[in-house]
Amino acid sequence: MEEDSGLENNGMFALYQLITQYIDISDSELEYCLSMLSYEVYKKKDILLKEGEICSKIYFVAKGLLRIYFIDDKDEEKTFHFCLENTFGTDYESFLKGIPSSFSIQAMEDTDVLVISFEMLQNIYRVLQHGEKLGRRITEEYFFLVNDKIKAIYVNAPLVRYRDMDKRFPKIHQRVPQHCIASYLNITPVHLSRLKYMNDTT
Repeated sequence: MEEDSGLENNGMFALYQLITQYIDISDSELEYCLSMLSYEVYKKKDILLKEGEICSKIYFVAKGLLRIYFIDDKDEEKTFHFCLENTFGTDYESFLKGIPSSFSIQAMEDTDVLVISFEMLQNIYRVLQHGEKLGRRITEEYFFLVNDKIKAIYVNAPLVRYRDMDKRFPKIHQRVPQHCIASYLNITPVHLSRLKYMNDTT
């Protein structure tokens, strides 16, 4: 598949590149997959998924930024993850098991996404020669993300988490409110200000 401006602009070429990192896919298989995708556009602050709903979609971010968050026992929002361009966003456990979601997903900017439904995923397993391998690899990536997040909170110092976040999410400070960044790092906004100063002076 050769890149063209139309596919690049709507995220399909980026999705194709991502898929081919995981599996070999023929042109006919690719055409079948792309034909089933839908394209959705969200405004800044729109909610794509509410906690307690069953997640029925996987979102591939073509443009913009998503935040995955939950409400803790103090009724405060806690940011779990940010989904930048050319990455997936969903609640995989809810999506795969058909159970109420533990998370909400919100657009932090005007955001365009390619949507993969549960039915489409089942068709991918059935039609693509390596469809099940693709699903397994994506699920593994999500497992590693969750594992790294939990390990970082318990093992890494806040400054290490801060610097890892900067590497993982370039320019995130210019794209989301600081309280969302603080909650992602599991620290207070005041502590975040101190970390910024320490990072800039060391």
